[in-house]
Amino acid sequence: MKIAQIAPLWERVPPPAYGGIELVVGLLTDELVRRGHEVTLFASGDSLTLAKLISVHPRALRLDSTIRDSSIYEFLQIASVYEKAADFDIIHSHMGVATLTSANLVTTPTVHTLHGIFTPDNEKIFKHCRKQPYISISNSQKEPRLGLNYVDTVYNGIDVSSYEFYPQPTEPSYLAFLGRMSPEKGPHLAIEIAKKTGRKLKLAGKVDLVDWEYFEQKVKPHIDGQQIEYLGEANHLQKNALMGGAYATLFPITWREPFGLVMVESMASGTPVIAMRMGSTAEVIVNGETGFLCDNVEECINAIDQVRSLNRYACRQYVEEHFSVQQMTDGYEAVYQKLIAEKLAQQNGFSRTALVS
Repeated sequence: MKIAQIAPLWERVPPPAYGGIELVVGLLTDELVRRGHEVTLFASGDSLTLAKLISVHPRALRLDSTIRDSSIYEFLQIASVYEKAADFDIIHSHMGVATLTSANLVTTPTVHTLHGIFTPDNEKIFKHCRKQPYISISNSQKEPRLGLNYVDTVYNGIDVSSYEFYPQPTEPSYLAFLGRMSPEKGPHLAIEIAKKTGRKLKLAGKVDLVDWEYFEQKVKPHIDGQQIEYLGEANHLQKNALMGGAYATLFPITWREPFGLVMVESMASGTPVIAMRMGSTAEVIVNGETGFLCDNVEECINAIDQVRSLNRYACRQYVEEHFSVQQMTDGYEAVYQKLIAEKLAQQNGFSRTALVS
């Protein structure tokens, strides 16, 4: 099978630190190559991949301070993909709305994984292109009112073997938070939980420019380097150690999280997750077995004492059984085969119609 994977240009594939989409694309692409597929990855030029790499810029856009209009490079990338559309059996876009209109102009099917959320603005183009095939990364992410052509839900997967398992938290035990320093991810709530329980909290994650005021006002004043510690961005090994060594990982989101790789990464490390019951969390966490689902801060606080009753090995095993890169790739392969078969059936139908007429 000849497959094109299109990744955002903002981060490298795989990302050196933060970048959930790019991590998933990297794992999926390499696993498809291992399975014998001919894969072309359209991504930033500094990406590391087993596939053939095509890029319109030598490095991740976030790292290039000379760029004033990143959308230009996105347009160039999409053009480079769809100019070569006939070379592929299937095109897999991880670009949100960016590829929708181009996909309508070629016969090679494009499947779109929805990594983000719907907004009043982007809903307009989703409705316009509702017949394109879409994959949700959780069932809770779907918006039936939009009438999109969902072909399947495929959960994100990780390379579980790359995460060291921590059978016990390190001492003294602490709470971990990993994610963007943004209102949606809820680091301010993690701080509130830590302060009310008297536990130490270690936070890690990037601060985007749009979230800088929030970070300065709601997070930074509480960082004392003792009870509340901020570690900055964390790479893979640092993330693994941060969450694996924790008593529990806090995931106090305030939005409909489409998936949330942090939950899976934490459980793979052996650490249960205490999360708000929003978005995908009920699909990722087994309440009372791999973590706890809560409706407010007080419930999160009450859940902390219950964490010690959970089996850390069961957390790891659950991820191995439900969120591995192999299972994710199985799901995507099935979608590719379905869409390619539908295209061939449609072409054969047209051929028979032409012969009869």
